[in-house]
Amino acid sequence: MNGMNAESGASGAITCSPGLKSRRMPNGVHGEVGKRWASAEMNGHTKTVSNGQVFGNFPTNTTKSLRGRDSTSAKESYEEVPLFVACLTYLGFYLLMVLGYFNHLFFTPNVATEKHRDGYPSLYDHFERFYFRYVYRRVRDCWNRPICSVPGAEVVLKDRVTKDYGWTFEFTGTQTKCLNLGSYNYLGFAEEKGPCATAVEETIRKYGLAFSSPRRELGTNPLHIELETLTAEFLGVDDAIVFGMGFATNSLNLPTLLSPGCLCISDEKNHASIILGLRLSGAKTVVFKHNNMRDLERVLQRNIVNGQPGSGEPWKKILIVVEGIYSMEGSIVKLPEIVALKKKYKAYLYLDEAHSIGASGPHGRGIVDYFGINPRDVDILMGTFTKSFGSAGGYIAGDKKLINFLRCNSHAHCYASSMAPPVAQQILTSMKIIMGKDGTDEGQRRIDQLARNTRYFRRRLAQIGVITFGHEDSPVVPMLVYLFSKLGAVVRTLTTKNIAVVGVGFPATPLMEGRIRFCLSAAHTKEQLDYALARIDEISDTMGLKYSRKPRDPNPIPY
Repeated sequence: MNGMNAESGASGAITCSPGLKSRRMPNGVHGEVGKRWASAEMNGHTKTVSNGQVFGNFPTNTTKSLRGRDSTSAKESYEEVPLFVACLTYLGFYLLMVLGYFNHLFFTPNVATEKHRDGYPSLYDHFERFYFRYVYRRVRDCWNRPICSVPGAEVVLKDRVTKDYGWTFEFTGTQTKCLNLGSYNYLGFAEEKGPCATAVEETIRKYGLAFSSPRRELGTNPLHIELETLTAEFLGVDDAIVFGMGFATNSLNLPTLLSPGCLCISDEKNHASIILGLRLSGAKTVVFKHNNMRDLERVLQRNIVNGQPGSGEPWKKILIVVEGIYSMEGSIVKLPEIVALKKKYKAYLYLDEAHSIGASGPHGRGIVDYFGINPRDVDILMGTFTKSFGSAGGYIAGDKKLINFLRCNSHAHCYASSMAPPVAQQILTSMKIIMGKDGTDEGQRRIDQLARNTRYFRRRLAQIGVITFGHEDSPVVPMLVYLFSKLGAVVRTLTTKNIAVVGVGFPATPLMEGRIRFCLSAAHTKEQLDYALARIDEISDTMGLKYSRKPRDPNPIPY
C-alpha cells in the first residue's frame, strides 16, 4: 500500500469501481434458514445491551437500516463474572503460584539442565519458565493431545498417561474415539473420503507433495492461478493472492502494507498473528475496546487531531484492523458501523475472516456476506483456508492494485515456499462445492446445517444455565468456567465421556475468564449435539458451572 499512497492520498480510501451491488438482507439471517429462526430472542432469552455503538444513519449502499441499534448487540451473549466466583478464581490462581514457588524452592524440577553455559545470560524469561513448570504443568495433559484420525465430527485420541505429575508422558498403545467439539472443521470438509479426498489423491499423483520453491521462482502452478481466480470470484472482488500459511498471511503482509509514520487502530481481541505483524511493521498501533464503536471513533478522532508523535504531521495512512469472528470471544464484528466510520475518517479497513469465511453468511462468503455489505467497501479482505475449507494457508483479496503490490513486495509471496499441490486442490474442491459449481446443493446444505447447529447448541447451553460469550450465529462458543482447576477438570471429565474439547486459560485469555471453547461443525448431527449437551448439563451440576443469572427458556428448543 506504500505504492498506492501516491494515487489515493495520505489517508484516503482505495478507489474502486461500483462493482457488486450490496445485498439487502436482515442482519443475522442465513438465507432460507432465517425464515425458521426469525426471532428477537438470543440464546433462549431476550437481551438488551449497549456496547458503545455509533448511532445514526449509515450509508444505504453499505447496509440495511440498523433500526436505531447497532448491528450485533441484540444477538450477543455476555455476562459479568459473579463476585464470589471472581474471588475464588483469584484465590485459586494465587494459591497455585504460592505452591509453585514452594516447589521451586524445595524440590528439584524434573527437567534437563543445559551444560557448558557458564557466563551465558538466560535464554528464557524467568517467569515463563516458572509458569510452565509449576502452573501450566498441572493441567498440561489437557493440551497438545495427539490424534490419529481426520478431525471430523468424531476424532480418535491417542491415549497417554503421566507418572510424574505432568513432567513427562507415555503412550499406552490404546485409542479413544470422541465426539469432536474442538476442531475448526466448520463445514465438515476434513474428511478421509469424498470428492475432496479423491481430487487430492489425483493431484498428488500428478504434481507430488510440494514445489520446493517460492512463488516468484519455480513455485507457481496452474492450481495456484486457478485458486486465486476462484477466490476472487467467490469473494466478489478484483483479484486475490494465496499463501501457504494462515498465520504468515497476517504476520508477513501487514509489515508490507504499513511502515513507520502510519497509524494502525486494532481491536484489543485481535489474533496473535495480527499483533506480531503490527509490531514488525513499525507503525504506531493504538488499541480500541473490543467491538466498541464509540471507543473506535474516539481513538480515530484523537489520533487524527494529534497527528504523528513529536512532529504532529499527518499520518501516511490509517488502517483499521478487525476480525470477522473473534476466535476466543465468539463475537461478530460490527462491520456496518466500522465501514461507516472508515469512510467518514478516510481510513483503510483490513478484515481478517479466518473464522468467518465459509462459516458465515447465506452463501458462506463471510461476515461481508452475513451483513449484505458490498465487498469493495472493505479495502483488504484476509482469510484462511485452515478452517471451513479443511486445508491450510491463507489469502488476501481486494483491488487489483493492492494484489499486484503484494505480488511484488510481500515476503510471504517472494520468499516462503508456495502452497503444496494437495493443499491447493483441497481448497479448490471444497470452494467449488460451497459455490455450487459441482452441480449440487451440498455446499448450501452444509452452510445451513452449520447455522442450525450453532443456534440450537447456543440456545440449549443458555437453557442449561451456563455462561456463554459471543454472537448467536457464531460457531465458536466459549463456555465460561473461570477457575483454573475447573478448566482442567471439565476437559478431563468430558474426555472420559468421549467428548473432545479445548480449554483456554491465562495467558491466552484474561485471568478471570478461563473457558471451554466449543467449535461446531456442519458434520455434527442433532443426536451428537444432544449427547454432548446432556453430558455438559451433568458436569455443570456436579462442578458448579451454572453461573448464569439470566432467565431460562422453559420451552423445548427447536432444532
